[in-house]
Amino acid sequence: MKKVYFLFSILFVLFSVNAQQVQWASKLIKYSSDLGGKQFGIKRILGKPDAFPQGGYSPNAWTPKNALDGREIVIVGFETPQTVKQVAIFENLNAGCVTRVWVSTDGEKFEAVWGRKPDYKTPVYRATLSGDRHYYFGRKRRKIQEAPDIFNPGVEYVVLDNAVSGVVAVKVEFSFALLPGQKQIDAIGISDSAEPIEPKVNSRPNLENLQKPTVLDLGGFNQSIPYILPSENKLFVTNYENDKEVIYSYTKVNDKWANKKLETQLNTGDSYNYIDYANENYLLKGGSSYTRGTNDCGFELFENKNGSYQSLGQLKISAYNNYDDYSDATMTHDLKVFVMSIETDFTQGGTDLYFATRKDDGTYGFLQNMGKVINSAADESMPQLLSDGKTLMFASDGFSSYGNKDIFVSFRLDDTWKNWSEPINLGSKINTNNFEGQPFYDEKNETLYFSTTIDGTVQVMMISLPTSVLMSLK
Repeated sequence: MKKVYFLFSILFVLFSVNAQQVQWASKLIKYSSDLGGKQFGIKRILGKPDAFPQGGYSPNAWTPKNALDGREIVIVGFETPQTVKQVAIFENLNAGCVTRVWVSTDGEKFEAVWGRKPDYKTPVYRATLSGDRHYYFGRKRRKIQEAPDIFNPGVEYVVLDNAVSGVVAVKVEFSFALLPGQKQIDAIGISDSAEPIEPKVNSRPNLENLQKPTVLDLGGFNQSIPYILPSENKLFVTNYENDKEVIYSYTKVNDKWANKKLETQLNTGDSYNYIDYANENYLLKGGSSYTRGTNDCGFELFENKNGSYQSLGQLKISAYNNYDDYSDATMTHDLKVFVMSIETDFTQGGTDLYFATRKDDGTYGFLQNMGKVINSAADESMPQLLSDGKTLMFASDGFSSYGNKDIFVSFRLDDTWKNWSEPINLGSKINTNNFEGQPFYDEKNETLYFSTTIDGTVQVMMISLPTSVLMSLK
């Protein structure tokens, strides 16, 4: 066995990788277990990290069947043969369970390059809760064995004394009995350098030059879901009160939002009411109750008549189905394309972004998934489509981020509505380790409004985001 240096960090340090050649596992050759399904399955180990650098529990990571107290092996392949000086295993839950690592130059014969041998002093943990391997809970998602909430993510860095050239595959053995709690593996990478591979958020440096966001002061209410109607200089927000979400509006006076008004005509939902889209002629309100099998989707379209809103009824979508009772949506200015965030049998995992096109009778055709680039195994939600019909902001916890849910932007690449650019995180000035979502971009004033949690309270934030900076992300 080659002598190697082993580096392990629970709270890992980020290093420069400017001259580094890094590859992520691109195919599965062999594995000992798979829960199946689109969440937590073995395929989640492929590609670059999704759960790092934030770490922690994620449906975008592999949860082996024996993750509580067993032994598992996985063999992964890489697209191009390369010299390997380092193998990095990203353990996003309870790191420290890698016991042996091998490399191969032909995908068949493997050379051991590192091993950890537990001694009699090493504690061994056993699962004390029974696990149901065949149970789907409520939906299509595979049930995961319960375990104590111990979340210590880390990266297992194995650095070889002598690099091995032409490596095409890596084999990794895990002993999950070494540590208590649930275990998950996010990714496996190789490098030709000893510099530890840095897990990166897909963002841009110029986003870090933005000014800090400020709280939108509207009187101290627990408000969220901001939406501005530029033609009337009106701001809609949703406030939670008396066990119900209700819509209020404000108008701008001397550069301040004032004249708070309860929008009685719009608060038609029993529990939830929120504005997801508006233009000078129409307004889209979510939160309405709907009956399954009727093609109703829970979104009500209102015609705007000089500030008075007349309901045109619920939008209808062919064969509409959603696991949840409510959803998020946006649409193009001409109402021809309707974008929704829902969960169905055809999602990539949790809630996905779908689109439907308008028919001649005013109803919408079948919802179609917008693709794997923009949809992850976790949740994509709260979309806002800008006036160009190509720039889409949304919230997600399925891509590398700074914490809970972050706000991303993606750009439509063709007219199919299924081809989108890789989502870009809007940076640490906007996204924190808390929840950020419900984005609204005021194109006229080049200001982004969004909701966040501050000390457990939802607040609407605003930040100057020049259009030139936003469009430079393409």
